[in-house]
Amino acid sequence: MNRFPWSIGVACAAAAALLAWGVHALVPAIPLLTAAVALGIIVAQIPAARSAITGPLASGLSVASKRFMRLGIFLLGLKLSLIDIAHLGWLTILLVVVLVLVTFAATYWLGRLARLPHHEPLLIATGFSICGASAIGAMSGVVKARDSEAATPVALVTLCGTLAIGVLPLFWHPLGFTADQFGHWVGASVHDVGQVVATAQLAGSSALAIAVVIKLTRVLMLAPMVSIAALAVHRRDSRSIADADPAVHNLVTAKRPPIVPLFVAGFLLAVAIRSFVPLPELVLSIADVVQTALLAMALFGLGTGVRVRELISTGWRSLLVGLASWALIAVLAYGAVVLS
Repeated sequence: MNRFPWSIGVACAAAAALLAWGVHALVPAIPLLTAAVALGIIVAQIPAARSAITGPLASGLSVASKRFMRLGIFLLGLKLSLIDIAHLGWLTILLVVVLVLVTFAATYWLGRLARLPHHEPLLIATGFSICGASAIGAMSGVVKARDSEAATPVALVTLCGTLAIGVLPLFWHPLGFTADQFGHWVGASVHDVGQVVATAQLAGSSALAIAVVIKLTRVLMLAPMVSIAALAVHRRDSRSIADADPAVHNLVTAKRPPIVPLFVAGFLLAVAIRSFVPLPELVLSIADVVQTALLAMALFGLGTGVRVRELISTGWRSLLVGLASWALIAVLAYGAVVLS
């Protein structure tokens, strides 16, 4: 008897991550994490594979999409230096924060207006405003969303982020941007870090550096947004339990979970270490490889929850919300570049 029933699913996710790396190596314009999500989506559409995904591979894919996602988010903090972010200047930082908050609120409102089910409005808002599929995975873990609930937001943010790689460069010169301004726009409007790199590198190394720092500033917003969501969910659940059974409510309150989820606290700790502790380049390089591998496996797991047929037949409202959010953040990011 297999003492680790999740091992087969994890091995499958690891193989998919390696395959995604191979795709990225052959076609550098395709970000590794985007390739991992896309592979998960493709595999999930194969009837023969679907039975395995929902059967013997299910527990392992769940471990990858939840636990590995949290470990990857923790290590993602080592990419962030508060010193680099401070060099952007207070106005740029303020505009990035406002951009995230406005996009998040507007997308969430659009999702509610479109009557998207369950946690979809929250997850789409998180993915489009902060850092793509990784943010969706982090938020879904906090609000205890099912993998099937995260599937549509992951598919949408992957679709729009991939389109951005080809679409945004077309507007570079018509908008009158310098190379650095284009990098700023890309960092403020594209969802996933890998997609930012693939898009901004066309404008040169200086534009790429600016884009990455702007993007990582948005990533930093993941911690407070997830913590606020965790607190809101806890209060909602407490009220529901209190209405149903006051005795159970008192027991749950006594075992209240932390306001800041453990992996978010670890993310902030990693940011602090990266900012104030001189780490050897070898350590940072190893952490970067491990973080990328963990997130690739996690995103493959999330991708396997996507059912394209169901998305086409019932997800048109979600698609409209995603496209509207994508257009909104591009316009707001343009304004932020002009004002900076």
